[in-house]
Amino acid sequence: MKLWGGRFESGPSEVFERFSGSLDFDRRLAEADIRGSQAFARALERAGILSAGERERIVAAFEELLEESRSEAFFAGAADEDVHTLVIRKLKEKTGELADKIHTGRSRNEQVSLDTRLWLREEIRRDQRLLVELMAALVDLAGRHPDAVIPGYTHLRRAQAVLWPHYLLAYFEMFARDHERLENALRRTNVLPLGSGALAGSAFPLDREAVARELGFASLSRNSMDAAADRDFALDYLYAASCVMLHLSRLSEDWILYSSEEFGWLELSDAVTSGSSLMPQKKNPDSLELIRGKCGRVFGALTSLFLTLKGLPMTYNRDMQEDKEPLFEAADQLAGALEMARVVVESARLLPARPEAAAEESWVVATDLAEALARAGTPFHRAHQIVGALVLDSVRRGKKPADWTGEDLAAFAPEFRADMVRLLRPREGMKTREIPGGTGPEAVRAALEEAARRLERMRA
Repeated sequence: MKLWGGRFESGPSEVFERFSGSLDFDRRLAEADIRGSQAFARALERAGILSAGERERIVAAFEELLEESRSEAFFAGAADEDVHTLVIRKLKEKTGELADKIHTGRSRNEQVSLDTRLWLREEIRRDQRLLVELMAALVDLAGRHPDAVIPGYTHLRRAQAVLWPHYLLAYFEMFARDHERLENALRRTNVLPLGSGALAGSAFPLDREAVARELGFASLSRNSMDAAADRDFALDYLYAASCVMLHLSRLSEDWILYSSEEFGWLELSDAVTSGSSLMPQKKNPDSLELIRGKCGRVFGALTSLFLTLKGLPMTYNRDMQEDKEPLFEAADQLAGALEMARVVVESARLLPARPEAAAEESWVVATDLAEALARAGTPFHRAHQIVGALVLDSVRRGKKPADWTGEDLAAFAPEFRADMVRLLRPREGMKTREIPGGTGPEAVRAALEEAARRLERMRA
């Protein structure tokens, strides 16, 4: 059946029907469509369009359809244009001509927006739950090795020593911002468009506030034309999803490197790795590589919808049907990647001796020495030059920081004091970084405790 047709002398061609049909992907909106239509039936009763008995029959029929829609048989053999026409057709099979009243004062434009918002609202909440689970896994992993020392990198070169929990909390902060972005996307999604009509608003006295309360929307759309044209909420979600995937990809890249033989200080479990069909010795980080690879699909979804919307005139255009597939694709990939990342983190094992040895044998302590000189009165630029010369001399002579004694330092440059030799141990230098947000042991301990409290608030 069609929701339109009186204006036409003949039906659409078979090619056009195939080209324009969307049931194969928008079928996942069936539950949202039915729930929204039930609420609309109650609104029509309040507006005097449906009697109490008619509303009761329609709502009950929709409840039956909701249960049936959970089975594949509901969609089997359907040739309907989209999920909305499928639902209305099946409603008519149950209620006869009464079903023709359900579309009174309602446009498919607003219906599509409503269904998408209802569906996306639940997806965002699921993403937030998955994100919190991942963040909790990071905090738990940090707690397993609270005192482990690792090299921090810039330009993928050893830079300064940090605590392992400090490193993990960096990703915690990234994901915390992502949680906020998803919350913003949820706020913009949680706006009721129903009552906007095709573009000019409904001509029937619909109680929009009552519908919003029933469906759990926080606010009403303020302009009917904007409501028909708006897909900003979908873009907001796709941007938030892209940021999450970006951060997951960076974590994946780190751990692919750190679990390699060249680094060798992180071990991925058998549960998240795979082997080679040819090389028996291989243990490949496929889970992380797939997370990294799936970023392209989510970024592509954002770009796709941006380009679809960029030149559209007011208000609704059929181009907007093309919002569904990128939205669904991104949601599926994001949820899968978050779940996979959590399993990786939960099962990962740090080998703390390896990264600490890497820190101790390198010159990650150089900044600590230069800052000690500055605290003792040497201008920092001069202190930087002195320590740079010390590093150069050490590299030429094959000396590691631990090879220097206090007397050796004092002999190298008069600005050095013998007691500064303690700063040649990475653990000592970190103790000077107790500023909030720093990698000092007390600062990190406090940050871990605060992270646990923040997780509890996110779960509430």
